[in-house]
Order: sequence, then C-alpha cells, then structure tokens
Amino acid sequence: MVVPLNTAIGPASADFVARALARAADEHAQLVVLQIDTPGGLDRSMRQIVKDILASPVPVAAFVAPSGARAASAGTYILYASHIAAMAPGTNLGAATPVNMGAPDALPAPPQKPGDARTKESKEQPAPTTEPAAEQSAMNKKQVHDAAAYIRSLAQLRGRNVAWGERAVREAVSLSADEALNEKVIDITARDVSDLVAKLNGRKVTTAAGERVLATTDVTMISIEPDWRTRFLAVITDPSVALLLLMAGVYLLIFEFMNPGMALPGVLGAISLLLGLFALQMLPVSYAGLGLLLLGLTFMIAEVFMPAYGSLGVGGIVAFVVGAVMLIDTDVPGFGIPPGLIVAVVVVTALFIFLVVGVAMKARRRPIVTGDDELIGSVGVALEDAETEGWARVHSEQWRVRSPVPLKRGQSVRVIARSDLVLSVQPVVEAD
Repeated sequence: MVVPLNTAIGPASADFVARALARAADEHAQLVVLQIDTPGGLDRSMRQIVKDILASPVPVAAFVAPSGARAASAGTYILYASHIAAMAPGTNLGAATPVNMGAPDALPAPPQKPGDARTKESKEQPAPTTEPAAEQSAMNKKQVHDAAAYIRSLAQLRGRNVAWGERAVREAVSLSADEALNEKVIDITARDVSDLVAKLNGRKVTTAAGERVLATTDVTMISIEPDWRTRFLAVITDPSVALLLLMAGVYLLIFEFMNPGMALPGVLGAISLLLGLFALQMLPVSYAGLGLLLLGLTFMIAEVFMPAYGSLGVGGIVAFVVGAVMLIDTDVPGFGIPPGLIVAVVVVTALFIFLVVGVAMKARRRPIVTGDDELIGSVGVALEDAETEGWARVHSEQWRVRSPVPLKRGQSVRVIARSDLVLSVQPVVEAD
C-alpha cells in the first residue's frame, strides 16, 4: 500500500496515516510505503505518527519522493522511526530543530571542517560555540534536549546514524539522498516506488508482530488517497479556517439573539462555533491568546447591546488583534494565521460594530413612536357616551377606556395610564 504524506504534518495527516496503517494490518499487506514530501509540522501529530509506525505489525518504508521532495523537520523523525528509510535522487532531509525555540541565530552553528575557506570578516569574528547561547530560555533548552533524545532513541532502535540525527536537531543540518546513504541515515535509494519495492524483495525487517521477510516480486500496489474525513479535518484544522468558524459562530448567534425565532442563524452559529472550538483543541493554542480573543469578542458584543461611545468596541478590537496574533503557539509553516486575514476580520468587525452603534445612537435621539411611553399622553376621541367605561379612538386604533368622569361622544380624551388592553383617560380641558 502506498500512502502519500505530502502536506504539512497536522491532525488530519496523523489521522490519515493511522487509519491507513490499520487498514494495511486488516488486509495483511506486506508493506506500507509512506511517500513523504513535507516541510514539517506539529510535534504532537508527528509523535502520533511515529507511535503508529512503531506499533504497526506491517513493515513501513518511509520514502522521500519524487525528486525535489523533502522530509524536513518532523519528516526526519518519521523517516528515522520507519522500518525502512529510503530516498529518491534529488531529495533531502534534515533541519529537525524545533522551530518554536527562538531565532535561528540562537542556535549553535555547525563546526568548521579543516581547510574550509573563511572570509576575512569571519576570521575576525569569534568562532561559534556549540554550547547553548546564554540568552536561551530554560524552555528552549528543554525542547531541544527532548527532541535530540527522541531522535536518538529512534536511531538506536532502527540502527541508524545516531550522531547525525542529533546534529539535525541541534544544528539544523540537512543531507541529500546520496549523502544520507553514505552517512547510514537511510537504508536505500530508489528512483520511484516500483524501483523501491523491487529492491526490497527478500529484506528482513522486525516489526511489532515479529520478524518479517518481504516478498515483493510482482506485488499489487494499492494507492490510498485521502478520503472526505481527512480532507474535512485538513480544512477545519487550518488556523485561519478555525478563526473564521469562531467568528461566524459568534456573529450568527448574535443575529439569532437579536431576532429570536429565526432558528437557522442559531443552528448554523452553534455548529460553526463548535467546529471552531474542536479545531482549536487539536492545534497548539496559546491560552493567553485565546483568552484575549474571547475578551475582545465580549467587548465588541457588549458595544452592540449597550453602546459606550466606542470605548468597548475599540478595546475589543485591540484585544482581538493581539489575541489573534498570539492564538497559534507555533511557528511551523502552514499553521499560522496570516496578518492580512486578521486585519480583514478586524476591519469587517469594526465596521459592523460602529455601524450598529451609529444606528443605535441615531435611534436614541428620535422621538418614541411605539409602546407605552408613546401611548401615554396621546390624545384620542371618545366613540360613545360613557359613565365610567367605553370606547375611544387613539392613534387610529379602538381602545377600551376607563374615565373617572362621564364622557360624551366626540369628546377629546388624554391617555394617562394603561392596564393590559384598557386605557385610563381623562377629558381634555379646552383653554379659554
């Protein structure tokens, strides 16, 4: 079975690989070829894939292909964890340093080899040290040491180059296919999947289920493509989509609360909000960023319902921008929120809020035209003679009225109070 892994490694790709390995085990496949072309991905998703490979009863061959592909960062760990590591000509792997550990210049530089040419400027500079920089935080050191130990354990398990794996983490070095073969980082090179499968015939590998001998002559190759579930997870776990789902959910619920009974906005809003929260719980989220995001939304919603002359709205926008920038706690390519999207969301939200606030302020300056406040004090005409109760016309409507003094037909009356559907009136005294 050929399983493509050609995107950034995230929750969707981890789920896809897990289900593909389970299917291969159920169908008693001889080999799973994990065809890799990835810039890296999330640590949690990468570790889940590694666990699934280590527990797989079916041999897994990680194959960096086609030419021009790479297994950078998280892809290097997956290559080290696989039972067989292979690369196509023109591919590379490495640069496995955790990307959220800080600026690249804080990393130790690889040592100079004897005879390497150095410019006059570089000679005047002190040689880079292999010791961690003093300004690195304890958390950064822990991340690097943990990652180095992890890839070291995988290298020892599979009998691969331990020293180079650790350098890939600590120094972010990379190798081409031929260099990786010479350094014993990989087991074999091949032009394509067919060439790889042919070269693996008769090879012995040790899996979680014991030793297996591959018989790959004239085998049938089945390509497993991502299904709707994988594509759906890939879409909603995109941080930009997750943010938009949250915003859509909040706006639709606001619309439902302002127009009770419409149902559809409330249903769609609840679904969008839950999908957005589900996506966030699968991503490396900064809780401080999420808190600021929710605080900003709360302030902006409060501005709609109780206008504060823009103070709540402006504060909400500032909190929302800062929260959106901090929301995703990683610098992994493909898992950030573009600044342009944040600006667009903020602009749309600001226009919406200040438009609603402007309409609300205009409405507050208008005279009241509905409700009890408008009805009380209005002048109507009695429609019949009445001792205490009768009928009168007020605002072109017929009302049951009650008066402390007798009324005559056609007499003007003024509304002084209302009790359910009965108005309390008194005759209008004409000025002399």
